[in-house]
Amino acid sequence: QVQLVESGGGLVQAGDSLRLSCAASGRLFSHYFMGWFRQAPGKEREFVADISWSGGSIYYGDSVKGRFTISRDNAKNTVYLQMNSLKPEDTAVYYCAIRSAIRGSSGVKDSYDYWGQGTQVTVSS
Repeated sequence: QVQLVESGGGLVQAGDSLRLSCAASGRLFSHYFMGWFRQAPGKEREFVADISWSGGSIYYGDSVKGRFTISRDNAKNTVYLQMNSLKPEDTAVYYCAIRSAIRGSSGVKDSYDYWGQGTQVTVSS
């Protein structure tokens, strides 16, 4: 089994920054991708960012490009999401997810095999 535990969410003001972390443990895939999705109330779960094992392949959702940065530390099995210039529309529960490197596609929700419980990010105007 694989466990993903997110941390770092909270309440901030528009324009502020926040850094999320997600630590993975258990029987992990070899060279797995790690990513972030988010879900606002009444909306579909939305792709935020995704990073390959080496960090050589990184993908972002259109709504966060230029503001968010994904990174990972393989020694700690941890992925980070640095969120800058936060907007009220970034308010959502943020979920960490992992997928195998040999199947599926970045950004496609059904490609991800394991999910965290989520961490709430609230941006006030």
